[in-house]
Amino acid sequence: MARDLWRAATRADLQGLPADVAPRLLGARLTTVVDGETVAVRLTEVEAYHGRGTGPVPDPGSHARMGQTARNATMWGEPGHLYVYLSHGIHSCVNVVCGPEGVAGGVLLRAGQVIEGTDAATRRRPAARTPRDLARGPGRFGDAVGLRHPLHDGIDAITGAPLHGAVARLELLADPLAEVASGPRVGVAGVAGTAVFPWRYWIPGEPTVSPFRWGRGAREVSEAT
Repeated sequence: MARDLWRAATRADLQGLPADVAPRLLGARLTTVVDGETVAVRLTEVEAYHGRGTGPVPDPGSHARMGQTARNATMWGEPGHLYVYLSHGIHSCVNVVCGPEGVAGGVLLRAGQVIEGTDAATRRRPAARTPRDLARGPGRFGDAVGLRHPLHDGIDAITGAPLHGAVARLELLADPLAEVASGPRVGVAGVAGTAVFPWRYWIPGEPTVSPFRWGRGAREVSEAT
């Protein structure tokens, strides 16, 4: 893919609420250099999360729903940094921080297509059965790009400043996608995982998009409304 498809992201690009910014991240390119190995991923699936006091509707599915803590502090910082957290004590998941500094928000990078550094991504994801599975799902995505919690939490994807042997850069599509699909977030419990929060966005027909599954109690809530 030609590099001129993308342009460097700016903080201004990410100043809006996560639910507004998230669709514009589809087709974007995240490039990391970790321990000298470069991997670039084209983003195909993302999810928006707001924090306490962010936007008009409280988000019960967000790590920042109760306010700022040591774990979620990066979400409250300036846009363009990456919030890297540990899921189930195993997987490092990557989010792009969005919104003005002091207002919590992030966009979880759920899935993508590895377009550079396939060999490095495959070494990091030896269980992947096909190339489409290298970054299909947020835990696999984090493994493929090599960013680890807590070492790389807060890394700046706008300036590309190095942090603990890693560099990250985010580039947006020069021309945003014309067609974007949206729906409930994957595996999020209760009402936060229903159509009340249609904050999962993906590229229609893209094979690297992860499969949908209900979170705990979300199906029951959805069927009752």
